[in-house]
Amino acid sequence: MKKILEVKNICKTYQAENGEIEALRNISFDVQEGEYISIIGPSGCGKSTLLSIIAGLESKTSGETYINGKIGYMLQKDNLLEWRTIYNNVLLGLEIQKSNTKENVDYVIKLLKKYGLYEFKDKYPMQLSGGMRQRVALIRTLAIRPNILLLDEAFSALDYQTRLMVTEDVYKILKNENITAVMVTHDISEAISMSDRIIVLSKRPAIVKNIHKIDFNMENRTPLNCREKPEFSKYFNLMWKELDEHEKR
Repeated sequence: MKKILEVKNICKTYQAENGEIEALRNISFDVQEGEYISIIGPSGCGKSTLLSIIAGLESKTSGETYINGKIGYMLQKDNLLEWRTIYNNVLLGLEIQKSNTKENVDYVIKLLKKYGLYEFKDKYPMQLSGGMRQRVALIRTLAIRPNILLLDEAFSALDYQTRLMVTEDVYKILKNENITAVMVTHDISEAISMSDRIIVLSKRPAIVKNIHKIDFNMENRTPLNCREKPEFSKYFNLMWKELDEHEKR
């Protein structure tokens, strides 16, 4: 596997009225092509800030990021435009980039057909369930052919049952399309069920406290069948304890 992303000694300090606030301190890790990486940590530790820095949406105080490919970004809200059909929503990124060529439009149609959305292409977002809307948002992001997908609490607005099904959908699609993923989540179970490795951040100023390799040693892995394995609770208890210790620091 080749390295597709490297984060090297990223630091972030904010200027506040009462002085400087150090958010991130020397954050370093790398991501291999095809991996699914999750970042977890205490609330307010700077997880989303780190993702925004990787995406180039926020400046860093020091450090470097090396990205080998194009980035796609999925947020908590699907941000679908209610006045556009599903088909036109999915084409939005290509229109913005002025790259809605026949080849790219054909690729969008292929994705819609492959993942069960083509028959809904002329519907509007309000006519779809929350899970289907999130699938549309993913296809819209994949339409620009990213190599790396950044997910910032992308499933947290969904109810629990829908969330389980959407994580199953998203995991399958990303693996099928060989997309590398870096996900920020506060949900330990979600991180364990989807990830190849999990990066645990400390409370602010965040440092990389630990990086856990997640191995369920199974063929045809899915998030749901990972939750049924005995190793799942061991990983969960280990990371729950780590996060609890961070809170007490």
